[in-house]
Amino acid sequence: MPESTPNPDPKSRPRPKPTAPKPAASKPASKPAPTTPKPAQPPIAAANNALTARLPFDDTQDLDDARRGFMGTAADPLIKEGTGRTVWDLDAYGFLAGDCPDTANPSLWRQSRLCSDHGLFEVTDGIYQVRGFDLSNMTLVEGDTGVLVIDPLISAETAAAGLALYREHRGDRPVTGVLYTHSHIDHFGGVRGVLPDGAADGGVPVLAPDGFLEHAVRENVYAGTAMARRAAYMYGAALPKGERGQIGAGLGQTTSTGSVGLVPPTRDITRTGQTETVDGIRMVFQLTPGTEAPAELNIHFPDRSALCMAENATHNQHNLLTLRGAEVRDPRVWAQYLAEAIDRFAGSSDVAFASHHWPVWGREQLIRFLSEQRDLYAYLHDQTLRLLNQGLTALEIAESLRMPPALERAWHTHGYYGSVSHNTKAVYQRYLGWFDGNPAHLWEHPPVEAARRYVEFMGGADEVVRRARESFAEGDYRWVAQVVHHVLFADPDHAEARRLQADALEQLGYGSENGTWRNFYLMGALELREGPVGTPTATTSPDLLAALTLDQLFDSLAIRVDGPRSWDADITVRWTVDGRDPVTLRLHNGVLTHVTGTGPAAAEPDVEVDLAEADLRALLTGGTDPADLAARDGVRISGDASRLPALLGHLAAPDPDFAIVTP
Repeated sequence: MPESTPNPDPKSRPRPKPTAPKPAASKPASKPAPTTPKPAQPPIAAANNALTARLPFDDTQDLDDARRGFMGTAADPLIKEGTGRTVWDLDAYGFLAGDCPDTANPSLWRQSRLCSDHGLFEVTDGIYQVRGFDLSNMTLVEGDTGVLVIDPLISAETAAAGLALYREHRGDRPVTGVLYTHSHIDHFGGVRGVLPDGAADGGVPVLAPDGFLEHAVRENVYAGTAMARRAAYMYGAALPKGERGQIGAGLGQTTSTGSVGLVPPTRDITRTGQTETVDGIRMVFQLTPGTEAPAELNIHFPDRSALCMAENATHNQHNLLTLRGAEVRDPRVWAQYLAEAIDRFAGSSDVAFASHHWPVWGREQLIRFLSEQRDLYAYLHDQTLRLLNQGLTALEIAESLRMPPALERAWHTHGYYGSVSHNTKAVYQRYLGWFDGNPAHLWEHPPVEAARRYVEFMGGADEVVRRARESFAEGDYRWVAQVVHHVLFADPDHAEARRLQADALEQLGYGSENGTWRNFYLMGALELREGPVGTPTATTSPDLLAALTLDQLFDSLAIRVDGPRSWDADITVRWTVDGRDPVTLRLHNGVLTHVTGTGPAAAEPDVEVDLAEADLRALLTGGTDPADLAARDGVRISGDASRLPALLGHLAAPDPDFAIVTP
């Protein structure tokens, strides 16, 4: 990535005469009282145009590689679910074939054009990829009798469409295996589209790295509501597709909105060097926990001279802390695992492919690619540590750190998805946490209270907006967004502040090289102008809930307890599930705890329930009303049955549409 921030800074670069902005694309008619996105302001247009001369656009290797092996695409561009609702439109990004407008960073426009190529592609003999059918790729490896599916996308509908395209070109081969490279939903959520009946009683092996199931369900359930709401901003699913709207997310275009499922693994990969054969396909695995996901692996196909890098080496700088929220990833071990992959597999690989983007062919080229990816994460780690040990804070490091010129010249290190700016902050957080050591920041007022005081100090809301308008005219959009934020949190109904903030966020979006930054900015502008648009994609599905262990299910309930309202509650329920050791669930001091067995930590129950696990899950996930539980076959309740609805009554529902750009 060429700068520490994904946004051109109009004040620090030459300003060539901007070209005339193109007309705004029309908004969907169904949108209530739509607003028209505005053109790029001269400073943003000039900064974007300057990048065209500064970056190596004459390097067309990626353009050639992204189209290499193309076999065809779907005849119908609309992928729909059962009710007829479209969950993916293959033609939605056709506008990217045109010249880059002033309202888009030309580097991001180039990346989005590459990611929007869709269809079936041959990687090497017997290995194919469906690309552009979702945020991620689905890889198909032909075996003796069928096909192994690697990473079946997000939605069952897109995965089924991808499999149908493969069969159209390669014959009606059965799915004889499924492999999840890691625990993120875009790599397993569409599995019901390729295995509608699950693993068919063990007949179809499902492989995954050790710890996959725990991390897959925990991430999407524990903090799933907040992550999904923030992901709506990150991927910009509610934005109109077009030159003034959503043009991609860097890692892929956006997320599909179909049915999410999960078939649990039947075979775990527990060590590096482990070899497995599925339908005659020999695979050697490298475990890479703590890199792009807590549970992840790379795969070498020795008989095909091919290396699958999962999501550990893609054609962008990845996130160390994704903007939707996640555990902070470790760039130090990420770099070490890339070095190990080079050492173990590069000497016997002629192609490297991943679960996003396009492959790299040729041994020399793939070694250079993996080496530059290794150096990228190592540099971010080591230089952030060097600067924080010199006393710089996270914000200061993000402003000052620059990547080496050799890495800046490589397109695949650019910050289309992660960025130097937020990745250095993630490294800082990993080692030192949120506190920068300055006691002035130890006990700051929360946003609304601080905003009211800031605005009062600055002369009132109208004066702040007046002066911010001057900053907007000067092209200082970053400052406008920072200062008008205080007006909005002090007075969220201030109409002029809402308009000005939306305008500033829009310009910052137009300048962003990072796809997710652009989407965050433009989503903020959209919601300021038109009101909340909600969360288009929900990741919690029946399959994910069913995959929770009972311990995880109880933990997910504990997260929902309304603590202050439960301070005085004392409710104890003992469950005996399918004759196993009893589990005692107690709400006390605003905390819901569970203990297996009847030892000293298990309080005496108010009510005891003997039931099947399916009945317990139905009760705790809202599928059964507590009043109806006793009527279910095989359920026995003794003690005070009224304590069951009382316990569940202390749980608060999460809000999937909470405010982000307003208090």
